[in-house]
Amino acid sequence: MMIRKIARCSLLAFMFCGHARAQESPPMFKGILKPNEPTKAEIVIVVPPPDIEKYISKVEQSASKNSKWFAEYSKASKPGVPLPFHENLGLTKEEYAAYIELWNKREYKVAQEVGLLLRPSSNDRWNIIGTGAAAPLSTMRFSVKEDNWKSSNGILKRLDDIEADPMSILGSWKGQEWRYEEETTLSKVKENFAVGKTDDGKYALLVYRAQEITSTGTRLLDKSIVVRVTLSAPKAPVTPPTATPAAIPKKTAPAPAKPKKK
Repeated sequence: MMIRKIARCSLLAFMFCGHARAQESPPMFKGILKPNEPTKAEIVIVVPPPDIEKYISKVEQSASKNSKWFAEYSKASKPGVPLPFHENLGLTKEEYAAYIELWNKREYKVAQEVGLLLRPSSNDRWNIIGTGAAAPLSTMRFSVKEDNWKSSNGILKRLDDIEADPMSILGSWKGQEWRYEEETTLSKVKENFAVGKTDDGKYALLVYRAQEITSTGTRLLDKSIVVRVTLSAPKAPVTPPTATPAAIPKKTAPAPAKPKKK
């Protein structure tokens, strides 16, 4: 009886594993994460050269003196990239050019190595298990049918696709994004999650951000996580060697005949 029970459990486990392997990843994870397959990843931060701080300090000082103008100028400018030059920024044209040059030298730095696991569940729902600093991703569930994520806050609804400017902090990349947003008389809560790939095809990015700000402007929560996955480089097609025909030996001229002796 016990042997039959063990055999039955083993069969069920095999059937479950076979079903899990047969499932395909949701479209945004194709080529990034495979179902039930642990994947190495990295928590990264973007760091510009230290010399940029002196220019940032000047802009911050100028903004504190003219906060209303700065808020309006920032709102009217393209989000996620350095503000266009204006004399009210507190920088000369030469200083602004030096600031942009330093900004273009920003680099990804690995803060922590983590693991990710894409796990399917019932009703075509999925969740990501993250280790270390990627653990906050584990609280969300994705519905393929509804194309949304659900967190402890609520439903993250789909936004327009991302097509990031090369000057944005993460550089040029494309992906999909979802957002939860709620505002009450006490605070405003935002939660964003995005998945995509860098334009050079080398990396995938999972970007998570959660914010909560009181009605008076005090930040209660501001958490940002950027998870980077190195993508496998596509194999170059193998070109079969071309057969080189054997060279035809050249005919040599016959040696001159020796004169006959008289």
